[in-house]
Amino acid sequence: MRSRTAGRTAAAITASLVAAAGVLTAEALEARRRIGRRTRTAPYADGRYGRGPGTSIRLAVLGDSGAAGLGADSPADTMGAILATALAEVSGRTVTLSNHAVIGAQTKDLDAQIDRALWTRPHVAVIMVGANDVTHLVPRTLSARRLRAAIRRLRDNGSEVVMATCPDLGTVKPVPQPLRAIMRRRSRLLATAQADAAITEGGRAVLLGSRLGPEFDERPEVMFASDRFHPSTEGYSAAAQALLPDVIAAWRLGGEGELLPDVRAADVTD
Repeated sequence: MRSRTAGRTAAAITASLVAAAGVLTAEALEARRRIGRRTRTAPYADGRYGRGPGTSIRLAVLGDSGAAGLGADSPADTMGAILATALAEVSGRTVTLSNHAVIGAQTKDLDAQIDRALWTRPHVAVIMVGANDVTHLVPRTLSARRLRAAIRRLRDNGSEVVMATCPDLGTVKPVPQPLRAIMRRRSRLLATAQADAAITEGGRAVLLGSRLGPEFDERPEVMFASDRFHPSTEGYSAAAQALLPDVIAAWRLGGEGELLPDVRAADVTD
């Protein structure tokens, strides 16, 4: 009798899990339909910003579509360009920006981006990644381990690192419930793990979800681009402002680094 009861219970649990998986899959497909297919590319913002004497400060940006600036109206409106412009103003120096981010990238893809970034010997590297780890159900412990290795590699090569943690994916309105609630929880947990990883490896971390989530929740029509998934120009401005104090602190902590000839990112081939 007990074995029959146990068997029926197991079957019921299995059926419930299958049904739940089916619901979540259907919701994911519906979310993709609402968001639509990507028809734009990220603006190209690499180059030199500001004016001033001395060796140019080299700023590298790595990560996913958020780091690349998909959804921004112009190159000047991308997160990297805003940071480079502000850092140039604060430092009185030129800033050479090289963006190596790839749309759709996961944490596992950082290593290839670092291969390219190291050609420019960045003084400061900003990483924004994690959203695609969440949507692809990558275990956060694995994501955090990969992130630690990436940050360690940058640090070992002389770069100060600022980690922009995974945004709060619960703010993406086209994703229906309960999938949106699940994404919110998973993205928040990953953000915490990312912050721990960055600090452990000697980097800095900014919890973007905690800082910006409420504003994205309250003003989605302003903070999101037309696809309702990626940040708008206003969204990227808010993200850059949240990151700027840590980027400035990282530059000051790192000092000048090795005095090398300035490298224009546009001249570096992949």
